[in-house]
Amino acid sequence: MEAALGATLIDAEAIQRRVRELGAAISRDYRGRELLLVGVLKGAAVFLVDLARAIELPVTLDFLAVSSYGASTKTSGIVRILKDLDASIEGRDVLVVEDIVDSGLTLRYILDYLHARGPASVRVCTLLDKQATRRAEVVIDYTGFVIPNCFVVGYGLDYAELYRNLPFVAELRLASNEASEGAGAL
Repeated sequence: MEAALGATLIDAEAIQRRVRELGAAISRDYRGRELLLVGVLKGAAVFLVDLARAIELPVTLDFLAVSSYGASTKTSGIVRILKDLDASIEGRDVLVVEDIVDSGLTLRYILDYLHARGPASVRVCTLLDKQATRRAEVVIDYTGFVIPNCFVVGYGLDYAELYRNLPFVAELRLASNEASEGAGAL
């Protein structure tokens, strides 16, 4: 399928400014506590690293890898855990770090999965929130940007594993109607 970068939705400077703001808010909210950042691979890796550096608290990092998209640009609604956490989260404050929340189905699954492990708290921080396509009720505690219903890439988000390295977020135009139904990830 042919793909071409479209308009830049969020430039690199705006992303870095917002990441610093999110880091400051998280630092205030968790002052005096140790925080575990759980990144959802692969898309959230770039955001997670920048966010961790912007948080002025002791933080530890862990990762989950899930699949609900496969090679498609829209979620299948079926979630599989591909990589589980390395450490116990029982009694810990957990902040799930997402690249994008789209339908909310995958995030709902992740939150239920984590809550079952007995953490002290679980909250969510996402770089991008695509509210127009939400199909599951989820609470997002920290949001970088609300975006329109378009397929996006860059700053960790991909299409067929490409474009993750872009320092900005841009619309991706696909030579198919599938693009209007998808998001860059979850």
